[in-house]
Amino acid sequence: MKLQAIKVEEAVGKVLSHDITKIVKGESKGALYKKGHIIKQEDVPELLKLGKENIYILDLENSDIHEDEAGIRLGKAVSGDCVTWQGPKESRVNMYAASGGLLKINIPALEAINELPDVILSTLPDNTVVKEGEMLAGTKVIPLVVPEKTVLTAENICRQAGWVIKVLPFRKLKVGAVITGSEVYKKRIRDGFGPVITEKVEAFGSEILGIDFAPDNAEIIAAKINKMASDGADIIFVTGGMSVDPDDVTPHAIRLVGAKVEKYGAAALPGAMFMLAYLGDIPVMGVPACGMFFKVTIVDLMLPRLLAGERVTRKDIVALACGGLCRACPECRYPNCTFGKGSH
Repeated sequence: MKLQAIKVEEAVGKVLSHDITKIVKGESKGALYKKGHIIKQEDVPELLKLGKENIYILDLENSDIHEDEAGIRLGKAVSGDCVTWQGPKESRVNMYAASGGLLKINIPALEAINELPDVILSTLPDNTVVKEGEMLAGTKVIPLVVPEKTVLTAENICRQAGWVIKVLPFRKLKVGAVITGSEVYKKRIRDGFGPVITEKVEAFGSEILGIDFAPDNAEIIAAKINKMASDGADIIFVTGGMSVDPDDVTPHAIRLVGAKVEKYGAAALPGAMFMLAYLGDIPVMGVPACGMFFKVTIVDLMLPRLLAGERVTRKDIVALACGGLCRACPECRYPNCTFGKGSH
């Protein structure tokens, strides 16, 4: 890259190294052409009218990439499934969700790209629920010009990683719920779990297959879980009875059906007594009482991932520790808050 002064007529295709201001007396003053602008043939008369017969330009060498081209190549490279890109605007290229779903960020690849000189890629947090058209990320290079090897390295990181940014669309699944507790089963009190689960599931476009009730009896609860599975449930909620009280037998019932427990107990508040198990490929969630009383709990962190087709593991649940504390704000702003945003 070289900086030189040349005649305007010879500057077509060159990169402007500074802003050029246009002043209209009594009306306006501002940059008609900004630094980094690639001069076109139609710009020549306008520049001459501004008294610019000679201007400073950047003369790109074969190994140089203009910031606009670099941004476009970066945007293409990092955009995976269900992600589109637009730009550049002021050298920045933005990525958007082509459909609603769960945003996934390849953290090691993201960090490797940002380790490169003069390259930035900034994203929303991993596992964010996004809507179609929502902005997911932005990328650009810092100077006007970068060596092509920098962009090639970023593109190679993306190829080796397989993907950097993608959106997993939510699947339309059938969800079953077994509401435990003798007080509800015997109709001493009204069920509060069913409406909460129904609202959360339907908000993602899935449907409730059925809601059943069981007393505090591990064998009966286990039978109800098996019945839900045989009826075609893709996900099963088992609510209540998750603490250490003698009557709280739900964790034992989940184990009784032969489900493989990923984790009992989660570093997320509300939701400490949560359990996730798998009956074959069917996720079974043991949901503590907080799932009924609090607007936002660990269920709101786990359910989108399961509906997006992820198999959540013990490691994923342990990772909730960073960001797993709900601030219990007087006016809830979830998901635009820190709850569940620190883990990866």
